[in-house]
Amino acid sequence: MQLISPTEYVTRATRAMETATTRIYLLSMVIADHEKTHTLITALENAAKRGVEVIVAADVFTFGEVSGGFLPVRYYSPGARDTNRMVKVLKRSGVKFSWLGRGRITVFNGRTHSKWCIVDNTIFSFGGVNMYEQGITNVDYMFMLKDTLLADRLCDEQKRLQLAERRSTNYPSVTYEHGDMRVLIDGGIIGQSVIYRRACELAEQAEHITFVSQYCPTGKLARILKKRPTTLFFNLPHQAEGLNRIVITVSQFISRLKTTYNKDTYLHAKCIIFTMTDGHKVAISGSHNFAYTGVLLGTREIAIETADPAIITQLESFIKDCVV
Repeated sequence: MQLISPTEYVTRATRAMETATTRIYLLSMVIADHEKTHTLITALENAAKRGVEVIVAADVFTFGEVSGGFLPVRYYSPGARDTNRMVKVLKRSGVKFSWLGRGRITVFNGRTHSKWCIVDNTIFSFGGVNMYEQGITNVDYMFMLKDTLLADRLCDEQKRLQLAERRSTNYPSVTYEHGDMRVLIDGGIIGQSVIYRRACELAEQAEHITFVSQYCPTGKLARILKKRPTTLFFNLPHQAEGLNRIVITVSQFISRLKTTYNKDTYLHAKCIIFTMTDGHKVAISGSHNFAYTGVLLGTREIAIETADPAIITQLESFIKDCVV
């Protein structure tokens, strides 16, 4: 597994799509045809025209992000119209495109926050990058690996997710072993998150914790972190805009936790590194922000848990080079 920057993610995924022969499965909370993503969107279109199976799904939260807001309520802004045109072009080329989250009770619950891109047997996942201009410029990363079995599993997961969406249902969260790592998937049931629960379990056992997220931790995890030696990296309110700023302000006020992140660029990466009492380290990395709000709202998420020193070293290097 190789940790790559958002720009590298777009570049490498685009190159893989240009030579894809069998399948492309792309899932992201936000997908838009912007300057930094245009070549990838074009590669999706061309792959479908060649006869490659191309399945793309994005959350309706996209409309808020491309319209300069946080909520998906501005469906008729210039950004929204451009996004609708993108979808029409993709569909005409043969791409199977689906919007997720239209039938939710509120604009907050049931969001699909998972991110991955499968090109043949190459996987890009276990990070936080959204496929639009802002998502590529944030401090963030994705992991890249080639693994046929895991690629098959994630493609099946996307089919399962989209079937659940058509039925307006969610499904239980799941954890499964894959080689020397563990894959954790939240299926969107309100109040149920195997990722958040596992983070709490590991935090209770850890001697030291390094926490990275766009948001201040909340809920049980925040209470545990206050009792453990912890280095926290999350955005200050002035580094965010709109509702994000309010969320960070309120969560920081409630938890009384302080961040050491002070760079200007918005932090969007999500990982926790746990150093255990015997000195070995365990990491969780993925799309989950480790805020209890997402658990209560039933967001769909993906993460890995790993004790692989090679992966953890890459996460530590990312933190040292891009976060500290």
